[in-house]
Amino acid sequence: MTPAQPLHSTPPDPPALSARAMANLEFIRDTMASASAFTAVPGWGMALTGLTALGAAGLASQQLTPRAWLSVWLVEAVVGLVIGATTMALKARAAATSLLSGSGRKFALSLLPSLAVGALLTAVLYRAGFAVLLPGTWLVLYGTGVLAAGAFSVSAVPAMGLGFLVLGTVAMLGPASWGDALLAGGFGGLHLLFGVIIARRYGG
Repeated sequence: MTPAQPLHSTPPDPPALSARAMANLEFIRDTMASASAFTAVPGWGMALTGLTALGAAGLASQQLTPRAWLSVWLVEAVVGLVIGATTMALKARAAATSLLSGSGRKFALSLLPSLAVGALLTAVLYRAGFAVLLPGTWLVLYGTGVLAAGAFSVSAVPAMGLGFLVLGTVAMLGPASWGDALLAGGFGGLHLLFGVIIARRYGG
């Protein structure tokens, strides 16, 4: 005679159930972090970069050779990158947001390719004697990167990217003499305007 079978199965071991619940919670947390907007874009840092770019545009417009002109803008690019990276890291730290995972990682991976291509084309166009094409190239590529990265950030970021694309298109189709003014309007004016908007709406 076979022994009677229990009507209910044995409940799972409490430690195993707890481990499973913790794993599910961690998965949910990672998913939410990945899907959330990247809000560590530094508004005041962006505004400061805009101010330095306005100064660079004025200084570059007074240079007499393409080499001197390019040197001014290369220095400004380094200054802008340092300001942006430093203020972004500080804002992310204050908000306990990771720059290397989730939306922060997607933001960076969307922006960096355009910056890398811009650096490559800067060397190629300058060596070929086409420095007059650099303002439009910089504006369009930066706008493309910001627009792509903005898909993972707050709404002001892709709007700024679109503004850079418009100015870049004008620079490519308009007279070469407009170059410094359009660079000032983009890297100076748009950074300053949207930096203040981001700082006031999303803090810092």
